[in-house]
Amino acid sequence: MKNIVTATIALLLALSPGLLRAQSLHPEAPAVPDKMVFAGETIRLDRQDFRERLDRELIAFTNMHTNSILMLKRSKRMFALVVPVLKEQGLPEDLKYLMAIESNLDPKAVSVTGASGLWQFTKATAGTYKLEVSAEVDERFNIEKETLAACAFLKDAYKKFGDWMTVAASYNAGQGGIAARLAEQKQTSALELWLKEETSRYMFRLMACKLFFEDPSAFGFQVEPEEMYPPLRYKETITVTGPIPSLVDFALEHGVTFAALKEANLWLRDSHLSNKAGKTYKILIPEQGIR
Repeated sequence: MKNIVTATIALLLALSPGLLRAQSLHPEAPAVPDKMVFAGETIRLDRQDFRERLDRELIAFTNMHTNSILMLKRSKRMFALVVPVLKEQGLPEDLKYLMAIESNLDPKAVSVTGASGLWQFTKATAGTYKLEVSAEVDERFNIEKETLAACAFLKDAYKKFGDWMTVAASYNAGQGGIAARLAEQKQTSALELWLKEETSRYMFRLMACKLFFEDPSAFGFQVEPEEMYPPLRYKETITVTGPIPSLVDFALEHGVTFAALKEANLWLRDSHLSNKAGKTYKILIPEQGIR
């Protein structure tokens, strides 16, 4: 037994320099700035409670390695699709970070409560903003349409609240819920409200997200430009106003696999499109063909 203990101690002593080096290489979260600008609005962070709340989110971004790396890799593709829509709608580009914390930039994301897509619309909110949700079509997965719906929500909220952090809180907790809390607590900004933890953290996660994408190396992450996922490319867009009995056959007729067609059109949720109402849909045909 004595020999085993001696050997174990010797092994630990031999490994300790390596363990110490590994520990020292683990990145520390960046320091909380005294202030930052989000969507053109300056947020002062020299208050102790604000500093601690943002510090928590900076630490979280530093340590959620898988999601942080995947978000960086997806950002080139997803921001290329969303930022032009934000600009066309007259909204600040920084609102793209709201989408990032909602879905980790995963267009297939579905939450435990059923919120779906990049912008994580619930069925109820999707209906309010005229997104179709059915067994065959779910426009919460149509990046252009869901982004336009998100823009409509954000514009409505900004008209009501007048500052983007309160708008962000309302994206998480609902416009009605935030309006009620502001009235009850006699405040004009959600940053000053006592809220459930998820919503309270949400605003500071948004700030941390902007800092993360602006300087990922400060969080210990480095993704080279060539490692980022490139924008998707399409060879044509097919406009349909009637039914498609078989999307498998439709895909083959256009030189792609059913899998490639579905990947390019996540909003198509079945293997056919009944379209009894005669709606107009645009189906993207990806450049990726049959190998």
